[in-house]
Amino acid sequence: MTSSASSPVSLAIAGYVAGRVKPEGLVALVSAAYYGDGGRGTRDGLKPLIDVIQRAAPGVVELAARPGGAGFAIRLAERPFSKQYEAELRRAAENYLLKNSLAVEGKGDGLVGRALAAIRRLFSASA
Repeated sequence: MTSSASSPVSLAIAGYVAGRVKPEGLVALVSAAYYGDGGRGTRDGLKPLIDVIQRAAPGVVELAARPGGAGFAIRLAERPFSKQYEAELRRAAENYLLKNSLAVEGKGDGLVGRALAAIRRLFSASA
């Protein structure tokens, strides 16, 4: 996995699983990371989340001409996230966190290590 467990996207995903981030906030951040210029290297890991997002809210991003440059600018279309897909989004987010925690297992005793330990405890308690 190429993304860092302490990246803003990973932290937002963990916040969503913990109930601190609303689905719309997660959708905006994940979509921006996936479709934006900074998404290189993280697309594979975010693909399962994007698949759920696209089913729940097709057209979550809009492509626009980029002034003075090649390619497209990406704008997020603000729309509510369908409640019927929240359980599926949560499962995709949990799987993302599990894969990331396995990829960085033992690589941090500081904030990252504590965050991973908390995530593992959260998953153990909900199993």
